[in-house]
Amino acid sequence: MRASGFWWHWSRPSRWSPSVGRSANAAITESAAYTPVVRKPAQKRNQLLHVSPLSHFAMTMSIFFQSRIANMATNALSPDALGKASLSASQFGRKPSRMTMILFFTILIAGLLFTGYSLKQDVDDMGTVVTTWTPFVLLGVALLIALGFEFVNGFHDTANAVATVIYTHSLPPGFAVVWSGFFNFLGVMFSSGAVAFGIIALLPVELILQTGSSAGFAMIFALLIAAIIWNLGTWWLGLPASSSHTLIGSIIGVGIANALMHGRDGTSGVDWSQATKIGYSLLLSPLVGFGCAALLLLAMRMFIKNRALYKAPEGNAPPPLWIRAMLIVTCTGVSFAHGSNDGQKGMGLIMLILVGTLPMAYALNRTMPAEQATQFAAVAEVTQQALIRSVPQPAPGDARKTLSDYLVSKEASPELIPALAVMAGKIGDQVASYGSLSKVPAEAVTNVRNDMYLTSESIRLMEKNKVGDFDADTKTKLEAFKGQIDSATRFIPTWVKIVVAIALGLGTMVGWKRIVVTVGERIGKTHMTYAQGASAEVVAMFTIGAADMYGLPVSTTHVLSSGVAGSMVANGSGLQMRTLRNLATAWVLTLPAAILLSGSLYWVFSKLF
Repeated sequence: MRASGFWWHWSRPSRWSPSVGRSANAAITESAAYTPVVRKPAQKRNQLLHVSPLSHFAMTMSIFFQSRIANMATNALSPDALGKASLSASQFGRKPSRMTMILFFTILIAGLLFTGYSLKQDVDDMGTVVTTWTPFVLLGVALLIALGFEFVNGFHDTANAVATVIYTHSLPPGFAVVWSGFFNFLGVMFSSGAVAFGIIALLPVELILQTGSSAGFAMIFALLIAAIIWNLGTWWLGLPASSSHTLIGSIIGVGIANALMHGRDGTSGVDWSQATKIGYSLLLSPLVGFGCAALLLLAMRMFIKNRALYKAPEGNAPPPLWIRAMLIVTCTGVSFAHGSNDGQKGMGLIMLILVGTLPMAYALNRTMPAEQATQFAAVAEVTQQALIRSVPQPAPGDARKTLSDYLVSKEASPELIPALAVMAGKIGDQVASYGSLSKVPAEAVTNVRNDMYLTSESIRLMEKNKVGDFDADTKTKLEAFKGQIDSATRFIPTWVKIVVAIALGLGTMVGWKRIVVTVGERIGKTHMTYAQGASAEVVAMFTIGAADMYGLPVSTTHVLSSGVAGSMVANGSGLQMRTLRNLATAWVLTLPAAILLSGSLYWVFSKLF
């Protein structure tokens, strides 16, 4: 049987990969329909003349992994589920039309051209004279890698939205993926940016303050390339691992490596309070997905008595209209929420790149009106006076260093509040003297932004650690001052949102089939019912949406896949333990693997740059 399947794959190269385009179960069924073919050596040699050595190796490895996955699926699924899964997965074999390919590459090229045009316009508006192209080359490479991360994120995570509508036949696979891609695009466009800057807060302070240096580029390249490598690896194996876990692990790895390379304790290179907050959201989200999906399915059984809702799809027929509409709405919601949450991670990193390479254009929000700048200066002055009244003691000689040391060590010195008062006054004087952020000269932009960043992060950390016995009036002034600083430094240009949305949306339309098969077929032992798909999607949609409101990155992958598992348990369908072990292994290994990868790459790039 294996021999016949092997040679059938070689004789029909356009359909040689069942795991890309069809499920492993469909491959078994289809392979079994062919009888062994004995060919003469010359015949086999003529066929192999059209296959390069690299393709030969890739095909051989792919067939090996497919046979392993197929055996695993065959042992786990019941015969009834096997037949139904194969029917739905057989739809995957359709290739995209020529018009689809033309449209895809047209949008891709248009997005890249739009990026270049937007950068040129912003630089021209500043009146900057270009003397060397080196920063622009590094900027181009960094932007391509960042957009590549979002592209991979798109096809790595899109299965979370489309698996249920595909396996319940609510939408055809091709249309479902395009639909999901469009709403991923809209999710990015309407995102708030809170998640983007929450991710950046994990990075070492000294690297954020010098993102345009060689160390800054080493940091960006290391964490992005490490995240892409791990995401591609887990996608190739069909494991729905978390892109959020991967990126955060990469950031932690860079922070630890940077601290060790400068002779400090590795733990000092990361803002562990922020990392813990994000870690809780990532660790708890699968439990929320599992429990809430199970409870929702049980509640549906109690209150909705329509039997059609609890049946598996029959053949390729779509479900009843109202069930179909419900599943499409939940798919749409998950797609939108995924774009809104996951798209921000790329936006935050792109802004870090832009601030480091083109600070004169992107370090400060130059669209802030002049009257708001006047208000900014006034708020800074009253905040300074309130801090001086709270701790009336002499200011330190180097206020900036005092704040920087506090952000690294997390230990408040007696000079901290006087230093904060000095920085508040300094920032207010700078803004008042220029009259508007758009009038800050290019040579002063970086220093002004760094002062604002240090002050804002110090206020955030002091509030979290309850440093300073401030009265209500001082707390209100500090909060207002921090809000003014954040509006001046934490902004995302519209064109950045557009190109990230394009990258994520296009990525959604590529490579989605591997993980769809895992989510749709290999978590439970029976075919997914309409109610199971709806309960998992509803929980994922609201969980991710709530996390976005609070500025927390959560794993779309873990929420949805655990929701599917919860619905299977509540339905009494049973779980495929081998798949769950694989998912758990990926979940456990993602953080340490990303930390090790990014830390190693950061060390290498630091030596090269």
